[in-house]
Amino acid sequence: MSAPLASSRLRRMASAPAPVRAPEERCELCGEAIEPEHRHLLDLESRELMCACRACCVLFDRRAAGGGHYRLVPERRLHLTGFELPDTQWDELRIPVEMAFFFHHSGEGRVVAFYPGPMGATESLLDLRAWRSLEAANPVLEGLEPDVEALLVNRARGARDQWLVPIDECYALAGLIRSTWRGLTGGKEVWERIEGFFSELSERSTEWTT
Repeated sequence: MSAPLASSRLRRMASAPAPVRAPEERCELCGEAIEPEHRHLLDLESRELMCACRACCVLFDRRAAGGGHYRLVPERRLHLTGFELPDTQWDELRIPVEMAFFFHHSGEGRVVAFYPGPMGATESLLDLRAWRSLEAANPVLEGLEPDVEALLVNRARGARDQWLVPIDECYALAGLIRSTWRGLTGGKEVWERIEGFFSELSERSTEWTT
């Protein structure tokens, strides 16, 4: 390599802008740096999710550890095959769209239903008698961990899929839809992203026959 060429390259390197580093994520309890793939704690009062490091996850990995304030979001993901949810029963649940998630809200002492949309996650008035009927037909629902696990249902565009998932998956779906929805029908991008979300969720889930 000639000296002039080397000098020219050095000048270009010196004048090039420094690469932008992504901000480092930190545990929202202790401030420790965390990996992009990490677990969450749910603040039971604000219903907000908090990023947590491994040490804090170990600390809160017991129901009593959070003092009734925080609860560790579990990791199990079950793709429920053989799940009994005929169209008539879905109508009885009073969900206005074809996608929703259900969980036991310990603060209210009942099961609640939310559906994702362009405004985020919106609560739907749930017929609790219809829910109890659904629960009786699908005993796996009796094992939902309050507040932090949910039944996620996708019936959009002819789908008939159900999962038992950590609650942060439901909020991730709601955020995806809110940030990419365009116009009255959502647009091509949002439906491609929704399809990708459920495809990836299936890959990370264990098949579970109810």
